[in-house]
Amino acid sequence: MIWTLPNLLTATRLVLAPFVAWRLGEYDVEGAFLLFVAAAVTDLLDGNLARLLNQRSVLGAWLDPIADKVMLLTTLSMLCLTELLPLWLLWVVLVRDAVILAGAEGYRRLTGGLDVRPTLSGKLATALEFILVSFTLADLALDLGLDAGIEPFAQATAAVVALSGLRYVWLWGSKTRDYLRKNEAVR
Repeated sequence: MIWTLPNLLTATRLVLAPFVAWRLGEYDVEGAFLLFVAAAVTDLLDGNLARLLNQRSVLGAWLDPIADKVMLLTTLSMLCLTELLPLWLLWVVLVRDAVILAGAEGYRRLTGGLDVRPTLSGKLATALEFILVSFTLADLALDLGLDAGIEPFAQATAAVVALSGLRYVWLWGSKTRDYLRKNEAVR
């Protein structure tokens, strides 16, 4: 069954993303924060419920990381475009994601297949991006006084994001070299 409770929760996260963007576009950080928190709750529940209710699905396995990425990029984009976070951070994230996608597509075209596994550095980069976005929204919505720490955390996040992008470049290059050597040896 496709429309299980876990999949509906994941789909809800996708639906919430444009509303978070809309609230940020209206400079309603409190509203955006509440919607972001609601989305985070769906993220906590969907995977756990899928396991608990034995409702794991191929759709859920694909949809969950897509929903996470859409929510993260939407919120980060709006925080940067409204100058609540530095715009250069958005460019670092977008270039890294483009490099990963281009490497994956190039490898798929070369080999006819694709086996993608997230790296530890990629998971760390994504976690830091989520923490930065969450802290920024919470600080602005709840006036937590974290202002001084946001910029250095943004810089550290950007550094990890950039390094994870370089790691993917190395991985795609290594996979491509191995593939070409293996096929050259067969000839």
